[in-house]
Amino acid sequence: MVEKSHFQNEVVFISTPAIGMLTPTVEFARRVVNHHSGRLSATVLLIPVPQWPTIHSYTQSLPATSSHNLRFHLLPTMHPPSPDHFNSYVAHISSLIEQHKPNVKNAIVSSNESDSESGRRFIGLFVDMFCTTMIDVAVGLQIPSYLFFASPASFLSFMLDVTSLDSQLSRDSVTELRVRGFVNSVPRSVLPTSVLKQGDGYSWYLHHGRRFTETKGIIVNTFTELEPFVLDTLSTSDVPKVYPVGPIMDLNGPAQWHPDRAQQEGITKWLDNQPASSVVFLCFGSMGCLSGPQVKEIALGLERAGFRFLWSLREPPKTRLGLPSEYLNLDDALPSGFLERTARMGLGLVCGWVPQVTILAHRAIGGFVSHCGWNSILESLWYGVPIATWPVYAEQQMNALEMVKELGLAIEIRLDYREGSDLVLAEEVEKGIKGLMISDNEVRAKVKGMKEKSRIALMENGSSYESLGILVEELMANYEKLKATQ
Repeated sequence: MVEKSHFQNEVVFISTPAIGMLTPTVEFARRVVNHHSGRLSATVLLIPVPQWPTIHSYTQSLPATSSHNLRFHLLPTMHPPSPDHFNSYVAHISSLIEQHKPNVKNAIVSSNESDSESGRRFIGLFVDMFCTTMIDVAVGLQIPSYLFFASPASFLSFMLDVTSLDSQLSRDSVTELRVRGFVNSVPRSVLPTSVLKQGDGYSWYLHHGRRFTETKGIIVNTFTELEPFVLDTLSTSDVPKVYPVGPIMDLNGPAQWHPDRAQQEGITKWLDNQPASSVVFLCFGSMGCLSGPQVKEIALGLERAGFRFLWSLREPPKTRLGLPSEYLNLDDALPSGFLERTARMGLGLVCGWVPQVTILAHRAIGGFVSHCGWNSILESLWYGVPIATWPVYAEQQMNALEMVKELGLAIEIRLDYREGSDLVLAEEVEKGIKGLMISDNEVRAKVKGMKEKSRIALMENGSSYESLGILVEELMANYEKLKATQ
């Protein structure tokens, strides 16, 4: 039984309602409350998004998992702003979060009042990169705020520099930028689409980046051994203290989301029958999808490469700023006879959504053609599976650049692909997959080494374990300071 005093120190988390951001936030909250036998308790505030069923289902399921030291609280459902009023996902989601500022304040105040007899004090509010408006709530309630940054430290360095880079970004003649977290210059072509278009999404990027420095500390989902240059650079910069505490992942995987358990069992059975490290896995994230012509080029490239494959293929959204869905008939999306030929040869499987962590953990997986979302990169490194880069949206192009050019931990298919780009032709797909699946390439060896380093970082005395311990001590110091002012 945890002593009552352990419950007097509470931290609050608020996350963007997107799988790629909410999942690491929840896992980080678990890690905080479990560190050193649970000296803190936590509440995760959840923004409901019924307009996005998959995310909404996950959000709705979390309160049932509440425990003695980790609570989940659903905020009231708000009428979301119409996507038609925005040119980007960043602007749309930031505006939705802005609506919830009063709800977040009310949730914290109400919880504090109901627990007043127990002596509970809120000693930290953790916001993510699109929830910076909640810093105002923390200031109003005299609670220290912290940024939980679920992307890499390299992209954090860009966000911290984006205001100073503004004058260069407004000039099309500038093709390369110097960003303090990158050894090499950063091509303009790998910047997020919202930044390149200089529209409402870019305005929000500027807004959020400016507010990062108002927090007391920045917690990053990375580890020192993975991004030493950028972390060292940030440690000597005029920014809030940076705590690398990663890799933070949900290693159990969201299996409960799978719409077809029978299909999943079939995939697992097929993988069980394949040789070790013989299958290339293609997956483009919870929001990633490709055009019809691009899908056909991938199919041709896979056939030409001749390696076994597992391909998670999803249909583009039918509404503006919507999410991908499952194809009703995969034959309609693929070249004529592709499924029949590959099935007859035992070459591969094409399916819809799959539990990515479960797939990457399987011994048969030897390579990963990925959109380069940061969660996916960390998962692939954890299991020692090398990546071939195929970014699609958000900061993924910059992630791909870092993995290939800065760290040498990935094979390049494309670094700057995005919606509307020139097609990646079958020849490029074939070349990338062959380069990825060669058993003795240098990248594969480096990834195996990083697999071990990622695990050591989380062990007692590991770099991320120690960094989390320092953060917990600072949070406890916040409690003492708040108590002294009462």
